[in-house]
Amino acid sequence: MTAPTPGRWTLADLIPSPDGPELERYISELEKAVSALEEKRPLLTEGIGEDEFRRVIDLLEEIHAGSRRLGAYADLWFAEDTGNQSALAFQGRIEKLLSEVRNRTLFFELWWKGLPDEAADRLLAASGDARYYLETLRRFKPYTLSEPEERVINIKDLTGVNALVTLYEMVTNSFTFTLEVEGETKTLTRSELMTYARDPNPDLRAAAYQELYRVYGAHGTLLGQIYQYVVRNWNDEEVGLRGFPTPIAPRNLRNDIPDAVVDTLLGVCRDNATLFQDYFRLKAKWLGMERLRRYDIYAPLGTAGARYPLEKGLELVFESLSSFSPVLAGHARRVLDENHLDSEVRQGKHGGAFCYGVLPGLTPWVLLNYNGRYDDVSTLAHELGHAVHALMAADHSPLTFHSALPLAETASVFSELLLLERTLEKETDPRIRREILAQFVDSTYATVTRQAYFVLFEREAHALVGKGITTDELAARYIGNLHEQFGDAVEVGEEFRWEWVSIPHIYQTPFYCYAYSFGQLLVLGLYRRYKEEGKGFVPKYLRILAHGGAASPQEILEEAGIDMTDPAFWQGGFDVISGMIRKLEEE
Repeated sequence: MTAPTPGRWTLADLIPSPDGPELERYISELEKAVSALEEKRPLLTEGIGEDEFRRVIDLLEEIHAGSRRLGAYADLWFAEDTGNQSALAFQGRIEKLLSEVRNRTLFFELWWKGLPDEAADRLLAASGDARYYLETLRRFKPYTLSEPEERVINIKDLTGVNALVTLYEMVTNSFTFTLEVEGETKTLTRSELMTYARDPNPDLRAAAYQELYRVYGAHGTLLGQIYQYVVRNWNDEEVGLRGFPTPIAPRNLRNDIPDAVVDTLLGVCRDNATLFQDYFRLKAKWLGMERLRRYDIYAPLGTAGARYPLEKGLELVFESLSSFSPVLAGHARRVLDENHLDSEVRQGKHGGAFCYGVLPGLTPWVLLNYNGRYDDVSTLAHELGHAVHALMAADHSPLTFHSALPLAETASVFSELLLLERTLEKETDPRIRREILAQFVDSTYATVTRQAYFVLFEREAHALVGKGITTDELAARYIGNLHEQFGDAVEVGEEFRWEWVSIPHIYQTPFYCYAYSFGQLLVLGLYRRYKEEGKGFVPKYLRILAHGGAASPQEILEEAGIDMTDPAFWQGGFDVISGMIRKLEEE
């Protein structure tokens, strides 16, 4: 068998071709299901029978599945080459089609949200696996507008805020960066450039960051203005029209996480900023520096960093999963076996990494930009963890197999921890072991505290944009956010004032990022239980994944014995991080 090398995925398992008969068949089937649901509209009354209601749910599942297939193909084709005109045109066509589908089927959601509680409770009892989906819709009852108003929002979003976000992605994904490396001037993608953020050479680290924010800063006014439009649209709709009490409240409701729990999580993260400040002081000492610069926080502790060709990286990931559960390893292998992995680095490709789980039982697609460093292996484990989570939930309805956002990072981060454990077991060079452990602690900063502070910035930005704050003033606020994170432990260069315009999540999905903090701290707690309980923990963990999105986060976690309202639970995750830092001091 040929050793795997970074390559492109195939989308044939979704749709064989963007212009063939199969595409038209999927579109036709979707149209038939939508028309059949529309014919059911006169039956949607308080007295509808359970059997008839079940048939309505079947149609909703069919529509959701068809929409997901078409939307996924459009998104994935665009992601593999964001400069492809045909992919962009196809994405526009599918977005328009799916917007029409949402408008034509909107009547069901509005009817369901408007039902009296007694009638809704009767039907919920007969709704099977779709129950939590229906309960989720009911949560939005107080914030739902009339059908004509909801239709107008759907239509206007297509060429309004959604188009702005697409333009942001097109502009930023087209960026190239110039860096001089060992006397050679290189033109790089963002993912290639950021490999130098972990380079042993401090001058090269600084140059990489300076180049990154030189390019983003040159477009800062444009990107900042797009952000302001996104924020204004969010606040006008969610707070002004729908009546949510705060801009973050809609995200919390979608996540089914009480506002107070999110406040507790962010507060504990803020209180523990000093943990990482102390770590960065230690790291400066280890690196022989008086004080770290922001350029240096991901610096390796030495120059012994190992290289991991894709074959070796996959071997480590599969071994680490298999030692915990062969079932999980088998699910992860499906991504590679079915050629659903796009790992090569190329210009125009979507930056970063993601996993796209489309439908129950359909192997997800994984995109990453693999450069052969340990952090790329860790990213591989992370995204394959997402794929495993989706496949573990394959028995659920298309409406409920996706986990709620705060639990969406459970399998991905746990996979990273298993990889870390396996790598440290196999690695005999103490220098590399130390570097890998330090890199994981670096990663926990990036995933916990950094993400929490993004959300703290968003809360401030959303409060100020409506008051007429300028883009330059937002940039100044962001620098203040960084100074609070790092205290006097890290020197922050002025160019980092543009970091916020380089964060796609705050454009695409406002207030998304606390889900990373939630997920990382949750998994650190789960991993501690695994080390305490051994193999007896495995079935409990698999059960968490198998729930998918068919139950609330609170219900799933309570079943596992976790109280997410307790600040001590979140502090426990930081205690695990503290233990890793102590271990590094002892190495």
